[in-house]
Amino acid sequence: MAAPASAIDTTRLPLKPVDFSFEGPFGTYDRGALQRGFQVYKEVCSTCHNLDHIAFRNLADEGGPGFSEAQAKAIALGYKVPADPNDKGEVFDERGVRLTRAAALADYFPGPFPNEQAARANNGGALPPDLSMIVKGREGGAHYVYSILTGFHETPPPGFTVTAGKYYNPYFEGWNISMPNTALTDKAVTFTDGTPATIDQEAHDVATFLAWASDPKMEERKRMGFGVIIFLLVLSGLLFAAYRKVWKSAH
Repeated sequence: MAAPASAIDTTRLPLKPVDFSFEGPFGTYDRGALQRGFQVYKEVCSTCHNLDHIAFRNLADEGGPGFSEAQAKAIALGYKVPADPNDKGEVFDERGVRLTRAAALADYFPGPFPNEQAARANNGGALPPDLSMIVKGREGGAHYVYSILTGFHETPPPGFTVTAGKYYNPYFEGWNISMPNTALTDKAVTFTDGTPATIDQEAHDVATFLAWASDPKMEERKRMGFGVIIFLLVLSGLLFAAYRKVWKSAH
């Protein structure tokens, strides 16, 4: 007879080890992974999750996924955002539907739901988190995202009961998660660069994209930090040389 979940230690498992190009003091974002990760977000994740802190223009920023401005504009045109009031001052049409327009580079990614109530109603009462800060907001960062996305296909241990309306994932605290276990599947997308779309590859790439979304200025910050270190080393050498010269003359 299955024991209640409370009788089992449901502390999340240690996060999976995975290599990310952006880790370490000299790490940089893999542009191919960023573009593939954006594709996974757009075609899979965006049906439930917001990307509130990213504007379409950021896709063409230096240090970003490497899209050209024209590509970023084309991506923006595929989205609808709330329109400004028309010449009558109206923001709703005769059916009460919000007026929209094609997005522009300056616009931020629109969410899949009009408000929190609608988001919860479409997700069994759970509120899907905004993904633009998920890597910064979760212990383990990109490793957490990768582990969650690849952890759905593991089998619950004997005695563990999955709560109704939830899904088993041992990398989520409590092991019961509201996110559907069909979030990622093999060939969930067809990568434009021909990379095989396995669950591991999709999870790795979207985790990379979300790491960039959480920290789009990482490469710039690392370059600046490296420059500061070089400057301080040179300055220290000059000061030491001046010190030696001054005290040599004193003797």
